[in-house]
Amino acid sequence: MASRSADEIRESLEERIVEGELGDGTRLDEVQLADHYGVSRTPLREALRMLAGSSLIELVPRRGAFVRHPGVVELVEMFEVMAELEGLCGRLAARRISAGELVELSMAARTCGEAVRHEDPDAYYHANEAFHQAIYHAAGNRFLEAEAQRLQKRLRPFRRMQLRARGRMDQSMREHGTILEALRGGDGEAAASALRSHVAVQGEKFHLLYTALEASKEA
Repeated sequence: MASRSADEIRESLEERIVEGELGDGTRLDEVQLADHYGVSRTPLREALRMLAGSSLIELVPRRGAFVRHPGVVELVEMFEVMAELEGLCGRLAARRISAGELVELSMAARTCGEAVRHEDPDAYYHANEAFHQAIYHAAGNRFLEAEAQRLQKRLRPFRRMQLRARGRMDQSMREHGTILEALRGGDGEAAASALRSHVAVQGEKFHLLYTALEASKEA
């Protein structure tokens, strides 16, 4: 197996945790994982640190790394807060976004479109992440940007997961169009409403997918 980067290991472990292959409370053996991914323990430990930042694992001193599955209620609560943070970013960005930032946002949206055409949810997720981060930055509030990025990081595996729901990428692209239109027109309320709905739909789609995964594990 070819050696993988810390980001690639982190994405693989995220998927294995979210899909239930690695259950809640499972201790992650560094030696076994390093062998599995064909890497030294340095990139593996970096991947584990990134996962700890997303709260998918807990690093316990002198004991190791343990999987932590957030409950559905906790996830719904995080999506609710994320929706409000993104709405605020959209409202501020509508007043403050520059011509250059609008170009950057449009480019990210086009990259999302290419991923949809190739039916590649992982590529779509990365382009979508850049799209949202461009809005956070355009809001012109560094504290808000940092908080939005922090929660985006925690929800990363679950926002990726919901993109696998049938039709979600196409729907997300249409929502991006509505968001872009509001930002180009300087309509703060429309931008805030579009972003809140965009993220709230993610939470709803995730809940459906999560329920299906739970049912498949019990079958």
